[in-house]
Amino acid sequence: MSFFVVDVALPVPLRRTFDYLPVSDDPISAYQPGQRVRAEFGRQLLTGIVIGTRAHTEVPHNKLRPLLQRLDDEPLLGERELKLARWLSDYYHHSPGEVLEHWLPVMLRRGSDPSEANDRHWRKASLTATAPVLKGAKQQALWAAFDGKTLISHSELTSAGFTLAQCRRLEELGLIDEVSALGVPPVPEVNQPPLALNDQQQQATEALTACLGSFKASLLEGVTGSGKTEVYLQLIDQVLEKGKQALILVPEIGLTPQTVRRFRERFAVPVALMHSGLNDRERLQAWRQVREGKARILIGTRSAIFTPMPEPGLIILDEEHDASFRQQDGLRYSARDFALIRGREEQVPVVLGSATPSLETLHNALSGRYLHLKLTRRAGKARPPGMKLHSILHQPLISGFAEPVIQAMHKHLNQDKQVLVFINRRGFAPLLACRECGWMAECRRCDARMTLHQYPPHLHCHHCDAQQPTPLQCPDCQNPQLDPIGQGTERLEDALKQMFPDVPVKRVDRDTIRSKDAFDHLLDDLAQGEPCILVGTQMLAKGHHFPDVTLVVIPDADAGLFSADFRGMEHTAQLIKQVAGRAGRAENPGEVWIQTLYADHPKLNLLIDNGYHALALALLQERLDQQLPPYAHMAMLRSECDDKAQAKRLLEEAREFTRIWLSQRGPDKNGKHSAPISVLGPFPAIMERRNGRFRFQLQFFCPQRQPLHQCLDVIVQQLETLKGYNRVRWHLDVDPVDTL
Repeated sequence: MSFFVVDVALPVPLRRTFDYLPVSDDPISAYQPGQRVRAEFGRQLLTGIVIGTRAHTEVPHNKLRPLLQRLDDEPLLGERELKLARWLSDYYHHSPGEVLEHWLPVMLRRGSDPSEANDRHWRKASLTATAPVLKGAKQQALWAAFDGKTLISHSELTSAGFTLAQCRRLEELGLIDEVSALGVPPVPEVNQPPLALNDQQQQATEALTACLGSFKASLLEGVTGSGKTEVYLQLIDQVLEKGKQALILVPEIGLTPQTVRRFRERFAVPVALMHSGLNDRERLQAWRQVREGKARILIGTRSAIFTPMPEPGLIILDEEHDASFRQQDGLRYSARDFALIRGREEQVPVVLGSATPSLETLHNALSGRYLHLKLTRRAGKARPPGMKLHSILHQPLISGFAEPVIQAMHKHLNQDKQVLVFINRRGFAPLLACRECGWMAECRRCDARMTLHQYPPHLHCHHCDAQQPTPLQCPDCQNPQLDPIGQGTERLEDALKQMFPDVPVKRVDRDTIRSKDAFDHLLDDLAQGEPCILVGTQMLAKGHHFPDVTLVVIPDADAGLFSADFRGMEHTAQLIKQVAGRAGRAENPGEVWIQTLYADHPKLNLLIDNGYHALALALLQERLDQQLPPYAHMAMLRSECDDKAQAKRLLEEAREFTRIWLSQRGPDKNGKHSAPISVLGPFPAIMERRNGRFRFQLQFFCPQRQPLHQCLDVIVQQLETLKGYNRVRWHLDVDPVDTL
């Protein structure tokens, strides 16, 4: 047998692949790109992905190790997925092995067989003799369940009240056999018909339908309640008729129950679901159902973009502006940006939908790179809510609310409607302090104050997750009176229960919505239409349809107006408009009250008076004047270490690498000089110390993408060979959405 090595990508932070000898007696034909293998790496046993085979290697033969096991006979990832993974690795300057991990569910990363996704099923046996007489009502009922069916999943039988022992008894009697098979998502028997479209929806649907069969990026910019989802549904109907699959990405798990319910009620095809609330086996099942073509629609959060689809036909990102589409650790990818790359590679259209599109997406639409479709009015008889800025400067407040706002809440509740109160701070109060000596409850490991929680009572740092009991007295002066300062969801919930004792108050935040069924139960309660008050964080702001909510109250709209992040005003405006969009979505008129200390703020007034689009145009002009994204490309190199000097010194070395490279860079082959690269820093992050580690940043800006990435390649290569910084963690963030 001729000599060859297997090129393997391993899930380690090194930006390279590794050569291994094959498993003994394996021929070269046994190894195909996309297969999984088990390999020793140092003292670790890792699952890697085969990239290819070679007849030569630069590694000395006595250093080569054989693979421990070949896990798959056929590739799990095809040529298309491997090509897309290479793009991700190159663009984000990340380890190819860690990139490829994202394409596989956790169980497959650990070396499990794909068949572990199979469900236990029971099949009606072929009876060659007279069927035995069944004793007992349960056995008879179980056998009756197979009338007209040849195969039933075990989960379906257990949900109907039957036990494994009863199934085994029928198996002993020769009536049924146990089989293992991959389940198919349930398909409803009755499907809701399409809704009538208004002229704007009809035009958008026709324009998007014309894009099917090839790649085209489109922005569907529709005000909240304008019926973007119905446009998606009718477009997907066209995709299914062509025998293709559709991928729909939503920003958060909270959106998936309502979205999935609507899709499953509409289409007579299996719909798979993929999000962080599923266990590992459920994710593997969904992955296989989609990869094998059994599920025709996949609805998921950010990571669902990596699911292989044999017959892709459409990709939709709902609420495309949402920061949840950006991974903030490990491989720091943008699901929105990668969806566009995947759509181009697979030649399928990509639809980006939002009432408040990101400035990058809006810029691409205005410049003609994307098809720009607008829905400027709400669907049906719904009308946009009236928005009111209410100044609380020098005004008395009752538990954080102005008197006119409280009166408005009474008015809507007395009309048997629902009220939504939005505050983007969970907990009871963001600060616990002593008025005698000025002590404040601060996190020992972060430059941040600890949030007071009452249910159960404790102090909690929302940055490093540190928790400690609530002190009974001031640690400095022993004053027994400690005061909570500011408001969170818990405190507003308590205050509203006292102000409205006869109205249910429902709090919605990460502390109350923990299980995957919790949001379903909340939606069921709200659907009853009974008067209630919803108090919650941005979990309530994104895409939910609450037909009986007619009043939205934002007690504190000022938090993001003066952010150090240049995207602060954009994000604040998006959040305000998204929350406001929950009001008056049915036939009942809605209104929005926004409390602020800065009622004369020009951008806030521009948003209220002229809408998000007008504000976005003004912000784009500011970005152009300052040469910030989307008019320049940006990257950030971040470092962190328990030694402040070390964290800063590493970035100083990186800046020096950059200076040397820039000084040596000459003109290209055509004699042209590349665009200039600006480097800022190193400087401390806004929160310099987090989780006991000091954090620094180095920022890069360039009008053109290619020279920036050439520079980043050099920096990454140099940093990987740098000695003496073992305690320093560093990572590169390309196109960052968080510059703090």
